[in-house]
Formats: sequence, structure tokens, C-alpha cells
Amino acid sequence: MRPVIRLPNDPTLVDRRERGCFESLDPALPRDWRRLAAALAVRWREAAPARVALAGGQGAGKSTLARAIVAACAYFDLRAVATSIDDFYRTRAARQRLGRDVHPLLATRGPPGTHDVGLCESVLDALGRAGEVAVPVFDKGVDDRADRARRVMGPADVALLEGWCVGARPQSADALREPVNGLEAEADADGRWRRHVNDALGGPYARLFAGFDCLIFLRVPSLAAVRRWRLDQEADRPPDRRLDADEVERFVAHYERLTRWMQEDLPDRADVLVDLDETHRVRRTAFR
Repeated sequence: MRPVIRLPNDPTLVDRRERGCFESLDPALPRDWRRLAAALAVRWREAAPARVALAGGQGAGKSTLARAIVAACAYFDLRAVATSIDDFYRTRAARQRLGRDVHPLLATRGPPGTHDVGLCESVLDALGRAGEVAVPVFDKGVDDRADRARRVMGPADVALLEGWCVGARPQSADALREPVNGLEAEADADGRWRRHVNDALGGPYARLFAGFDCLIFLRVPSLAAVRRWRLDQEADRPPDRRLDADEVERFVAHYERLTRWMQEDLPDRADVLVDLDETHRVRRTAFR
């Protein structure tokens, strides 16, 4: 049975280091993420995991939590670098080729098969060594890789990769037979797209994910919440680049199958399981 995490406002908390870390974090960050980041950092201060995977449905708060973890690690003089699997999307031109050569749905970024996994592996490897590392940046506004990379210095005590599909495993062949939504039924009637995605998970993605020392999973309460949170994120984008509700519905449909599968498969495998409620608050957090 997983022990439930003790949080900084818990009256039974006796570790002052955890409380001090929590209080040092930017109050603009959500309180729940500050509490969790402090709890993680205090556990990592003597034996930090070299590579951390942070997974969860769209809009779950992965990027925000990653920022809190980086700051919490710094409190204990641990150097953490956060990267996103989104920044390793294949270029627009490369995805268009996939769309022509393999399946039209692969032109849309998101599912496994649309990332440059080799580049991701090389960056994570480089973060374990001394020297400057060029981390790619993906511009979602233009749906392509930015010209300039982000420059960070290695070595990092903690190299964190966050992403909605991080840690996912392939499904069984039987699970792929029936479509899970209208997108699959209409645009992938023969299952070719979902088989390609599944094969990618069993190949290069499996090798990438096997290299992580710690997996944190943010379990969303429902697919309806994912759609709502994803639509909320659109409000932060320039008006001419925002997706409307129907466009968000179709976009999230690309992620639905794997999101549902991860909801089943990851809780028993994650080292840290975080259950979110419909209001985006942390309902429960437990360690393996």
C-alpha cells in the first residue's frame, strides 16, 4: 500500500527543511504544486534521481509543477533542469511527410510517432555531463520548431522530462481493434494510425522511458476535465491562434485513446501518484 504524502500544512509535519522549502517558493505558483515540490525535493536532497518523468493529461499542470520542482531542488542546492517532450516534436515538414507516407493523422503533433525521440535521448544524455546543452524549443503558435534553442549548462542533478505521454506503454493488439471516438472511426477506420502509434510506444519510446529513475503521474479526474482545461489554456494564446471548443474537441480526440490507457496502466507503476479533482486541486498524493 502506498503511504500518503505529508504536506507542509499538515500539523504532524516535523521536517523543518520541507516547510522552509515550501515557504521559499514563489507564492504565484499553485499552493498544491509548492507543497508537492517541497515534499519531493526534501526526499531527493541526498540521493536525487538522475532522470525524472512527469506525466499527466493535457492541462493537468505538468509544466507548472516542473517549474516548482526546479525551484524546490535549488533550495537544497540540487541543480534541476526541466524539459518538455513537446519541444521534441518533429518539425512541421517532417510531420507532413509522415502524413503523406504513413497516415494523414500523423501530421498533427501530439501522439507517439510525432516526436524526435533520438534528439530527446541525446539531450537528456548531455544533461548528465558538464558543458552547454542546446534544448530545442517548439513554437505551438506556428506549429513548428523554433529557430533558436534554449541553452542550459550541465551537469544536472535532476533532468526532468514532462509530457502527456511520458511513461506510456503499448496496448495489446485486441485493445486497438475498436475505435474509441469519432476521430478514430472516421479518420482511422482500418486502425493503421493507432497501430503506428502503438508500435512507436513499443520501440523508440520504450527505450527512452526505460531510462528514467522516477515516474510522477498526475491522474486527471475525467476526459471532460481534460477538454475543459485544454480549452482554458487557449485563453492564454493570441486570439488569432486560439482553438475554439470544436477545434479543441477534435484536437483532444487525438490523445484520448492513450490518455484513457495511461489512466489504467500508470497508477500501479508510478513512483508518485497524484490524484487531481475536477477543480484542478490535488485530492491525494502517494508514494510507492
